[in-house]
Amino acid sequence: MTSQGIDTTITDRGADRLAPGPTELGDVLLPGDDGYDDASGAVFALGAPDVIVRPRDPGEIAAAIEYATGSCLDISVRAGGHSPAGLSTNTAGVLIDLSHFDRIVVLDRTARRVRIGAGATWGAVSDALAEHGWAITAGDTRSVGVGGLTLGGGIGWLVRKYGLAIDSVVAADVVLANGQLVRATVDENPDLFWALRGGGGNFGVVVSLDFIAQPITSVYYGSIAFALQDVPAMVAGWRDAMRAADENLTSTLVLMPPMMGRPAAAMVLCCYAEPDERAADAALEPLRALGSVVADTVRLMPYSQVLEDAHHPPGIRIVARNTLLPRLTDEVISGMARAFECEQMMLTLRSLGSAVARVRADATAYAHRASEGMLLAGIMLPMAATEAEIDQALSDWKPLAAQGSGPYINFQGSATPDDVAAAYPPETYQRLSLIKRRYDPENIFRRNHNVPPAAG
Repeated sequence: MTSQGIDTTITDRGADRLAPGPTELGDVLLPGDDGYDDASGAVFALGAPDVIVRPRDPGEIAAAIEYATGSCLDISVRAGGHSPAGLSTNTAGVLIDLSHFDRIVVLDRTARRVRIGAGATWGAVSDALAEHGWAITAGDTRSVGVGGLTLGGGIGWLVRKYGLAIDSVVAADVVLANGQLVRATVDENPDLFWALRGGGGNFGVVVSLDFIAQPITSVYYGSIAFALQDVPAMVAGWRDAMRAADENLTSTLVLMPPMMGRPAAAMVLCCYAEPDERAADAALEPLRALGSVVADTVRLMPYSQVLEDAHHPPGIRIVARNTLLPRLTDEVISGMARAFECEQMMLTLRSLGSAVARVRADATAYAHRASEGMLLAGIMLPMAATEAEIDQALSDWKPLAAQGSGPYINFQGSATPDDVAAAYPPETYQRLSLIKRRYDPENIFRRNHNVPPAAG
């Protein structure tokens, strides 16, 4: 869809009714309707919206926005529903579900330019692009939505070779708070285009994104599992191996605490972005030498098979926190070993650098370009865990977070003002707040990792 010359501003609709009609908003679900219970929840949260709408065009999105604002209801926007902070749903608000915005259209075969609806999933995208021998650097889960992952940055298995998902974006179509559909590119609404690439869902409802796909067919992908004996040695060895690795190799080191009767273990997940067996083996050799290998599943496969299905353990609340590390220092490694001793925290190190670092820090709202890696902590707690219990469980994480430059919002399980402010350097945050004032001065879109509009 194109936004040029289109203004879908809606006026004077009856916002005082219990719920709008389906002809105005697309598909509508209210509490008690068939399908409401399934539609109201998300991967990391249970919700109870007053109204769930599934619009089919930008005009219906504009009507949903007007209905919500006229009824003084919060708006949540959902693409795939994977927000660790639970922002993919709400209680007593309007949930705009973008699942109908799932088209994948090749615009230019020569340039590999593809338009993708924000409600499409990355699994569907990888399957569709595989027919052309293409792929887009993105996440690592099939059911994650294109819109949410991209707006936060997009770290995935091709990140060192092709950068973040936002580094492949060349245009976006956005419904603003006033109902207008606009296009954002480097030439048209360039400030909005800058903010969308890493600034999250603060500025409007993104309905589609134009990407330049990469020519990728098969990759070497899999896991190497180790018996875990010495955490500092394992982490330092992984760090040194990735510092020397060529940019085709992206890997993630996972330290798993004892659980369900199994001892602590380590695993390296790896993706080598070329179908060259000799080069892949040479790149993976330092990783295979990290310890005693107990399983090795790395093999050549189509890239479309790399993305996996996400499974959330029933009855469990997963608390996730992360920080981006300018350098994986010996001090950080010692802190990881201490935190891991609590035996309830899974630690994950994801490699960055290379193509990510070649983009200027101020070129997009994602500013952590020089980070060597991202450290993620995951803690499983009962669904009924209190905030005090969560805070206690995170006590070993806080010293580690203090050594990073701030969180990556897509993996952050909290959206407090302090957490959001920490995700951006001060100058980036200020620029985002000024752009927010221009495009959403009333902070209509606030159920996200929210940067409020700058004061008038």
